[in-house]
Amino acid sequence: MFVPILSGSDRKDSEIPSTNVSFAGANFNVIKNGESSIRYIWLHGDEKTAQMALSHHIKNYPGIAYFIQSEAREIPYKSTLIDPNRIFSRNGSYHALKKFKPEWAPGSIKASLDELDRERTQFFKELLPDGDGILIAVHNNFRGYNLQSEMYNNVKTSIKTKQSPRDFIICTFEGDFEKLSKGPYNVLLQNKMPERDDGSLSWAALKYNVRYVNIETRLGYLTKQKKMLTFIANTLQ
Repeated sequence: MFVPILSGSDRKDSEIPSTNVSFAGANFNVIKNGESSIRYIWLHGDEKTAQMALSHHIKNYPGIAYFIQSEAREIPYKSTLIDPNRIFSRNGSYHALKKFKPEWAPGSIKASLDELDRERTQFFKELLPDGDGILIAVHNNFRGYNLQSEMYNNVKTSIKTKQSPRDFIICTFEGDFEKLSKGPYNVLLQNKMPERDDGSLSWAALKYNVRYVNIETRLGYLTKQKKMLTFIANTLQ
């Protein structure tokens, strides 16, 4: 459900309208600029470089951007904390709910999973683009995560020796991979479901046959992430 919050002359820094949508108790600020089949999402509140890069990008490129309203990586849900990028499947949600709260009252975890299933369906109706649209996620890393961490999920790779292994692009459509791999950045193709769906948005997009791109950079590398966003928007539009 969308609720208007600020639009037009009410925004001093931009004339782009803004609305709100919620999922799993988390609110998302939704910014729309013009008409486009591209959706963007920032999911982890502690990845501030990604937030700043996307805020800059959506002012200059058409699309709809979803910004989670959180300062932390995990969000409160029921009586625990969950990673918002691990609840896009029932299996992922189960493990997310159990991570910080191993013990649940009889029947309560099933009720929570059923609730998340219903909310996820509604959220996807808002978030996932129609037809040939693209969903682009922005992330940052600062705990040693790099493209080697993704090797078991990769079908194809295009690794650039001059690029940091912590700055890379993941995509789920081979046609997008072929186009993006001609550019200067590391690109990974992941278009086959893993044995265990961990609840991340990439696997949900793949199941729904939605073109998905994830832009991963080191925390603090704002200029780099802005350039990668611009490159992807120009290459895949």
